[in-house]
Amino acid sequence: VQLQASGGGLVQTGGSLRLSCAASRSTLDYYTIGWFRQAPGKEREGVSSISSRDGSSSYADSVKGRFTISSDTAKNTVYLQMNTLKPEDAAVYYCAAGNPHRVRVGVGETYEYEYWGQGTEVTVSS
Repeated sequence: VQLQASGGGLVQTGGSLRLSCAASRSTLDYYTIGWFRQAPGKEREGVSSISSRDGSSSYADSVKGRFTISSDTAKNTVYLQMNTLKPEDAAVYYCAAGNPHRVRVGVGETYEYEYWGQGTEVTVSS
């Protein structure tokens, strides 16, 4: 399983960005894909996930109503649309793939994900 995150950049407060996670073939059919983020000096936290079992999505409370996760199986890509960005959203964002039978509650924990892509940095200016 290979994952590659992209789409980060600099945006003003209130702006939008769309992150992409390109996965190797068939990954989306068998793995839950999660987005995590890590700000300097902070632990990596789950942001959103989409399940391969039933297509259901989960969000951290801090991003509900602002972020939307979606997948395009034909392109083997998962997207994270981020709207109304806040300075506290600034972080390096990572996508990860986990066994859907392990990632059962919410976005899941980092240890529930087996494969990780490199990060893409999101900077939000105030």
